[in-house]
Amino acid sequence: MNHEVDLKNSILRTDLAVELVKSKPTKQIDDIKITNITLNEEEAKKINKKKGNYTTIEFEDVTDSNNQKKLSKILTEELKELIKKQNIKDEDMCLVLGLGNEKSTPDALGPLVVSETLVTNYIYLYGELDKGFRRVCALSPGVMGETGIETSDLLKSIVKEIKPGFVITIDALASSSVERVNKTIQMTDAGINPGSGVGNKRKEISKDILGVPVIAIGVPTVVDAASIVSDTINYLYDHFAYQAANINNPASKLTANVNYLKLSQKFKINKEEKEKIFGMVGTLSEEETKELIYEILNPIGYNLMVTPKEEDFVISKLALVISDGLNNALHKQSN
Repeated sequence: MNHEVDLKNSILRTDLAVELVKSKPTKQIDDIKITNITLNEEEAKKINKKKGNYTTIEFEDVTDSNNQKKLSKILTEELKELIKKQNIKDEDMCLVLGLGNEKSTPDALGPLVVSETLVTNYIYLYGELDKGFRRVCALSPGVMGETGIETSDLLKSIVKEIKPGFVITIDALASSSVERVNKTIQMTDAGINPGSGVGNKRKEISKDILGVPVIAIGVPTVVDAASIVSDTINYLYDHFAYQAANINNPASKLTANVNYLKLSQKFKINKEEKEKIFGMVGTLSEEETKELIYEILNPIGYNLMVTPKEEDFVISKLALVISDGLNNALHKQSN
């Protein structure tokens, strides 16, 4: 086992296994990091996840066309690996499920990906597909608030009728870190609990429920207020550390805004300096600070879910990257 389950973050709203498990990146391609985690039954239970394989792809920018191509290629290869681990055959039909509410921008990832998915099953119904193309059908079932039907129940009926070999779900996720919003893709063969990251309890969509392999792909598009406040406190510490280290540096006085987070040299302050800045709060560890803020905001209803102001633009780029990677992984001829 190359990772350690971290229970200290279990109270935070997050759908990402990598935020609950201490694990180093498995590999890195340019500035893109890939982390592969396999959770057994005991490890998964501790962090309220299902056992299985979790692949996390971390990146900096998805708005640049070159980055999109690079990211799409990596997603294709990692998705192929997950499909291979589930012993899925080339002739197995795939049902792509776009979860989420298309009327809500941060929740529209699933429907947007489905709209760009290469669907081929209708061709198969009238004849043979060309070699290299898989039978694929796709659906955006909406959300329970619109339909009044549990997505899991609806999907069980569809799977029973059309009998796909496997299901791929696409959904927007929640993160416990500002830095991961719109900059992380998680793929897992453990399935998904729609809405769990924002506190909605929906029935799971998994192999146990549907009887066929389920691969879930998601991107965190929202973060809760407790995480934002906690991260901001840490950024304040970094800011004061940078200022203290460069107080006599003439060059720093010429630049008003410095992104010290991207500098190769890291600046930190000690516990005494933290206490001097924030008093009692400064004596708390990062985990204790997060827990305190959560306990303050959650009971009064102010632990809001927040999304970036440019979300409508970024979500469209993320959808194109995921749909492209998905199409290339499912159809050999689309590469």
